[in-house]
Amino acid sequence: MQAAHDAEYVYFRFQWKTNMNREGRMHDYVRFDGKVWKWYGHDRNDKAVRSGEQPALYEDRFSIMLDDGKVPLFAQQGCWVTCHDGMRDTRNQVVGEPVKKHPLFSDAKYDADIRKYLASTRTDAAASWDKTKSPEEIAKIKAAGGFLDLMQWRVNRSGPVGMADDGYVLEYRNFDAGKNPFSWNIDRKTMTPLFMFDAAKVGAKALRAEDIGNPAKPGAIIKELNAVPFDPNAGWKEGDILPGRLLSRTDAKDSAADNDAVYGTWKDGTYTLVWRRKLDTKHPSDDKIMKVGGKYNVGFAIHDDNVTTRFHHVSFPLTLGIGVDADIKAVTLK
Repeated sequence: MQAAHDAEYVYFRFQWKTNMNREGRMHDYVRFDGKVWKWYGHDRNDKAVRSGEQPALYEDRFSIMLDDGKVPLFAQQGCWVTCHDGMRDTRNQVVGEPVKKHPLFSDAKYDADIRKYLASTRTDAAASWDKTKSPEEIAKIKAAGGFLDLMQWRVNRSGPVGMADDGYVLEYRNFDAGKNPFSWNIDRKTMTPLFMFDAAKVGAKALRAEDIGNPAKPGAIIKELNAVPFDPNAGWKEGDILPGRLLSRTDAKDSAADNDAVYGTWKDGTYTLVWRRKLDTKHPSDDKIMKVGGKYNVGFAIHDDNVTTRFHHVSFPLTLGIGVDADIKAVTLK
């Protein structure tokens, strides 16, 4: 890892080896079975993958957690402060109806499972998933800066457009205000794709299983680059595959689009990732604002080899100094 800064930006360079012998750039694919489109592939922990019914296909990711000293114990415990009993893929995970019936999580902005959160948003000593404070109390914690910045470079959902998403952890793992660089490329009620590949640019309207992992083939559909509206009468064949996500750099906006210069490459089993972030994003309500001379707490995580949720490699908490001594010192560019 390397870091540098100037008056406006902090720059990172990360490099790590992977377990796979190819880039992990597949995510939420759908396959035509001759009649309908169905989900194809999933993470290694998925039951269908473990049984052999589906292949292990999931994107790699690199994540940064950032704290400015306002989250209790993050400097000592790092991202472990966000992990609790009841979260998805934990031993006592809570999903579905119990979550959606909860007064807070019944809001449509939450999914039907429990994701990372901070103990400060709960009312009991155990920080139980369902013992939440009121929305008004949570809003006060956020306004006081008691949240963690969470940014993720996703090899499928943001990498192809040179971006990373921007979020934060408070009562839940939330995205920042605005619009991410990725959205759904399928109507999940009817399982109908929205866009297909532009055959004039890509060479085919869809992928095949043998194309997965081939660097000469596209891994993602990008609205302004290689996509055309889906044509149900385009002569689809059994085994045709489309990405279930649609990427767009131009549609991404506001705080969710702050990480707009994040570029990664995979070669010979190693990722190299170069990341630029503004010190002051002008979005203090869901970003940590940094400044030259400041020191911050950071943690890093890598999702590797077709995994998701808790199945990732994490760092111990570290300090980041913007031009000052720390575990990671961002050197001053002249």
